[in-house]
Amino acid sequence: MCACTQTGSLNGMARNDITLGGLTHRDHAFYGLIWAGTTLAGRVDAALVRAHDLPLSWFEVMLWLNAQDDAVAASDLGAKTLLSRSQVSRVVDSLQARGLAARVPSPLDARSVRITLTPEGRTTFAAADATRREALREVFDDRLDEADIEALERVWSKLKK
Repeated sequence: MCACTQTGSLNGMARNDITLGGLTHRDHAFYGLIWAGTTLAGRVDAALVRAHDLPLSWFEVMLWLNAQDDAVAASDLGAKTLLSRSQVSRVVDSLQARGLAARVPSPLDARSVRITLTPEGRTTFAAADATRREALREVFDDRLDEADIEALERVWSKLKK
C-alpha cells in the first residue's frame, strides 16, 4: 500500500503527496545527504554557469589547482576530485582552451606534464568562488550555525576514512 495522500490536481489529474514512509532513520539520513549534496551542487552549478560560464566540475578542478603553489599531475587531481581521470583531462582541456589553466613540463619527468592555473585562471577562480559563496549564503550559511558546521565536519571526516 502506498504511503501517500491526494493533494490536488495538475492539469485535471490528481496529484499524490508521496513520502519516504518505511525508511529507517539511517536510510533517511543517507538519502538526506544525497539530496543535500545534489541540491546544493545544482544550485552552485547554475550560479557558476550563469555568472561565469563555468560548470561546477571546472570549478572543482580550479579549486584544487588554486590551493597549490606548484603545478600538479592530472592523476593527483583525479584522486582528489569527484571526477574520473578522463573527466579531469576533458576539464583541463576546456580550462586550457579558455586560458584559465596551462599544462607545463614536469620538472621530474620530461615525458609528463603538470597542470596549473594561469594568472587569468586565478582571477576567474576568485570571482567564481565569490559567486559560489553567494549562491550558498541563503541556503547553507544563513541556516547553519557553527555547531552545525562542526557536526558536519565530524560526519565528513568519519565518512572519508
